Amino acid sequence: MRPEEAGPPEIEEALAEVPPPPPGFLEPLVIGELRLKSRLVMAPMAGYTNLSFRRLVSARGAGMVATEMVSSQALVRCHPKTFALMRIEAGERPVSVQLFGADPAMMGEAAAIVEERGADVIDLNCGCPVKKITKTEAGSALLCDPDRAGEIVSAMVRSVRKPVTVKMRTGWDTIGTRQAEHFAKAVEEAGAAAITVHGRTRQAMFGGAVDFEAIARVKRAVSIPVLGNGSILAPGDAMRMIERTGVDGLMIGRGAIGNPWIFSRLIHWFRTGELPPPPSPAERRAVALAHLRGLRDELGERMGVLHARKHLAAYTRGMRGGAAFRERVNQLESLEEVVRAVEAFFGEPEAAAAERRPDAA
Repeated sequence: MRPEEAGPPEIEEALAEVPPPPPGFLEPLVIGELRLKSRLVMAPMAGYTNLSFRRLVSARGAGMVATEMVSSQALVRCHPKTFALMRIEAGERPVSVQLFGADPAMMGEAAAIVEERGADVIDLNCGCPVKKITKTEAGSALLCDPDRAGEIVSAMVRSVRKPVTVKMRTGWDTIGTRQAEHFAKAVEEAGAAAITVHGRTRQAMFGGAVDFEAIARVKRAVSIPVLGNGSILAPGDAMRMIERTGVDGLMIGRGAIGNPWIFSRLIHWFRTGELPPPPSPAERRAVALAHLRGLRDELGERMGVLHARKHLAAYTRGMRGGAAFRERVNQLESLEEVVRAVEAFFGEPEAAAAERRPDAA
């Protein structure tokens, strides 16, 4: 994902009328024996869903967070960097770890390692469209081989006690067929506890319209929970996904980058029927600074600053002067320089400014 593709839209859609909250969305979503605290979960995203980001979305109501996608082969071979991706904190639970691979035996072994490391859910990636993944017959290439996908799910289920789930697309390059339902039934019969459907084919990558009808057909075809995914960048997108598909929950990815409030705003809608406004500059400033410091603590100064650049691009999307700010931040190398740039861009919070006024009480 390129930084310019991450984050909310520059201008959030103005809703003429907020629809009533969907029935059942305040009830816990049950996956296997696991009860999620909300029906909104965070998608695994390579290069983004590290610990510091997961803390932010978990604190704002995500029912489950996800680590970055993990290679089963690297796990089985005990690659140190791969294990670092799976660092989990108690406060962020429940946590899903998504595996990719195409060998059933290796995937079963990797699932057992992931469970031992503390994952609450082990997810099988059947949706990644990137060529370096699909050329190994993993990711969305498994959509072309439901039998193998079923064998992988069976091997994972036999190896662990925690729920095994599947993230899929609507197909490799077909729209309007029954391929998605056939695949979903195959992994359900193999023991999957839930399915997330990204409403695009592999060929579509991340562009074009989301196929709500294909997601709805999968929902009708299986008895396990189905989550909808794809271009949920703002609350209006979430409302349409729920209304047009009847899914049991939502998985939100790109729309949460620089915008962890999407979870708390939607949960407020579920509870009250009202949609809170987007975050104020002061709210964005506070969370962006907390995120920066979390990146430093987790990744160190240099890598923290590098990761901060793409997140700050999303935090400032659509704001006046944002392009110049991003250009400047991309030249900075120390975290304190980035912090000062963020403080200058967003301005001084009103409470802090009041404390500095000579006439403050």
